[in-house]
Amino acid sequence: MGGFFGAVSRRDCVLDIFFGADYHSHLGTRRGGMAIYDEVSGFQRQIHNIENTPFRTKFENDLVKFHGCSGIGCISDTDPQPLLVRSHLGLYAIATVGVIHNDEALVEACFSGPGHQFMAMSSGGVNQTELVAALINQKDSLVEGIRYAQEVIDGAATILLLLPDGILAARDRLGRLPVLVGHNDDGNCVSFESFAYHKLGYDDYYELGPGEIVKLTPDSLTQLAAPGPEMKICAFLWTYYGYPNSNYEGKNVEVMRYRNGEIMARDEEARGTLPDVDYVAGVPDSGLPHAIGYAQQSGKTFARPFVKYTPTWPRSFMPANQEVRNQVAKMKQIPVPELIQDKKLLFVDDSIVRGTQLRETVDFLYASGAKEVHMRSACPPIMYGCRYLNFSRSKSEMELLTRKTIQRLEGEEGLRHLDEYADRETRRGQCMLKTICQEMGFDSLEYQSLDGMLEAIGLDREKVCTYCWTGKE
Repeated sequence: MGGFFGAVSRRDCVLDIFFGADYHSHLGTRRGGMAIYDEVSGFQRQIHNIENTPFRTKFENDLVKFHGCSGIGCISDTDPQPLLVRSHLGLYAIATVGVIHNDEALVEACFSGPGHQFMAMSSGGVNQTELVAALINQKDSLVEGIRYAQEVIDGAATILLLLPDGILAARDRLGRLPVLVGHNDDGNCVSFESFAYHKLGYDDYYELGPGEIVKLTPDSLTQLAAPGPEMKICAFLWTYYGYPNSNYEGKNVEVMRYRNGEIMARDEEARGTLPDVDYVAGVPDSGLPHAIGYAQQSGKTFARPFVKYTPTWPRSFMPANQEVRNQVAKMKQIPVPELIQDKKLLFVDDSIVRGTQLRETVDFLYASGAKEVHMRSACPPIMYGCRYLNFSRSKSEMELLTRKTIQRLEGEEGLRHLDEYADRETRRGQCMLKTICQEMGFDSLEYQSLDGMLEAIGLDREKVCTYCWTGKE
């Protein structure tokens, strides 16, 4: 997916941008970039590949070369950025987070005539950040151009522009991702994650609404475009990829996860499906707080039957090759035999997507002597691939565990009954749960309900995007 951090200050703020961007490393593993502006030297920019080396180590040697009182940094899971753009609207640096599904159509419709060109990447595709810049430059002002780009894009685009006199920040049209502003005595910053600027001495100052555009200078925050009336913020921010310390729309990630686990256990108790287990555990790392809440509500003992060895491979999906990723995930799992041997275990994972690594985890637990392994997902069954953000490597919905299972059960007919399969109370829902248990080796499987997850988040359900579960916009 990706993350961003920008700052504009009365002092040199290169270190703020460096550390602020680095604190978004959990959101992407492919590219990192920084663009700094100085009144004398102008724009300075560097982009590095971070697939095998963290952002921090790649940019440490660049810090002595950078100087300036404003800049932006980004982590990208897609294209190299930020880009420097020169147009009739001036010279600026741009970084984006999101996804564009109709990029080829936009290129064909808007830029197929003589005199138009894009730099092609090795895949032959177009850098989507470059496309956003080209759309912006179709209009007579940056604000008009940003609004135009967000209207014609099928997907989502959150945009940061670094200008000689400040930073423009634009939240995507339906607010699927957060954009937060921090403030200190020297200036302002803009960030995806709130904890990133808290650690740098900035206080919470402002949170952009859907589609809102603001300009930041050291002394001011000016609204250039008012927020729209509709919001569809991504629910996965809380269940999966948001960092525990962060708040979005006033709702803390870690607190939500505790509450989510409690609601799961509460509802299982009411249904009478709570199994008798020795330990409740989380699948590290984001499953841990969900499991703590589950254990507290159910009265079962929380434990860590296995831990992940992360000094060399902090994230299991860093390698580009799926086979290598699977092997890395396997190598990272270090058992605690005393907490596994002859024990009945219930694990809570943040989500179940493809199920590949989860299957290997279950095999590993049984090989380590587990008596029973029960699995719980902290979100509902994922039935659809995300259309708005790049946070999953799945290229097809048929890679999803649920869709593969439904295909085996009913073939194409199953596609007409996805709502039933997502509901554990239906015959099809129970059939899917039973089939996944048999194929994955679980003694039982339950998913958090959509109502339970939304209750844990605590926002009006109409303001939360649930497309991955419902397929509804």
